[in-house]
This record gives sequence, structure tokens and C-alpha cells, in this order.
Amino acid sequence: MPEHDESSAEYQRGMAEIRKQLGPMADNYIRKIKSLAPEFAWVNVTFPFAELYPRDVIDLKTRELCTVAALTVQGFSQPELRLHINAALRCGNSRGEVAEIITQMIAYCGFPAATNALMTMKEVFDEIDARARPAKAAPKKRKTAGKARRK
Repeated sequence: MPEHDESSAEYQRGMAEIRKQLGPMADNYIRKIKSLAPEFAWVNVTFPFAELYPRDVIDLKTRELCTVAALTVQGFSQPELRLHINAALRCGNSRGEVAEIITQMIAYCGFPAATNALMTMKEVFDEIDARARPAKAAPKKRKTAGKARRK
């Protein structure tokens, strides 16, 4: 298996793009893939993220909606769909736009695949909402006065 230079311009360009789209989860995502298959991680960074996503023919917001549509139609790519729903939101798509593109895919993949995508979308939205809510403080224990002794 060939060794790849992670300091190369190609790899760094891909990592910059994946970080832009996936935010804080990007490095952990690539690290997990690399621990399983380093070559797969290299290709994942350098092909779609260094070569395809940065092209300027269409904007990143549109590319992410296309990716959400494609993953919805596949019907079996929930982990990747989860990542790209997050990326679509980070790239400026609204929740309504993501829901609409999944709804449109009913015509191309049927209700089961679109329903799976819709449920994945809800999980992503719920996770985002949970992170946005301030953590509830633990209730303070009330000091109870000791019972007065009766004489």
C-alpha cells in the first residue's frame, strides 16, 4: 500500500474543504476511517473534497443538496446522509430546504427510502437542538431545618 503525504497540497486542500462542510466533526470522521483503512481515508479526502466540492460551476449549498438527494435515493446510506445533512445546514441550506429535497426524492426512490432519510434528518435536527439548549443546572438541595426537640 502506498504511503500518502498528508502534508501535500492536495490533502490539505481536501481537509480544508471537509472542515468547512463538516465543521468540528471532520477530523474525527477522517480519523475513524483512517484507523480502519488509510487508503480509503486518503481517497475520501483527496477525491471528493479536494477535487469535486471546490469546483466553482455550482455553489457548495447546491452541491450539498444534491448530495442529500443522492444519499436519500440510495436508501441505505444513513451515516453518510447524517454527515451531509449537517454539511447542508453548515453551507447555508435551511431545514425546510433539506426536508423539501428529501420529500421530492419520494418520486425517485419511493416512500421507504425517503422515510428513512426523513427520520435521519429528524435525528440530526434533534441533535443540533440538544446542543443548542443550555444544560439544565442540577436542582439545588433545599436545606431542611431540623425538627425542634420537644420537652
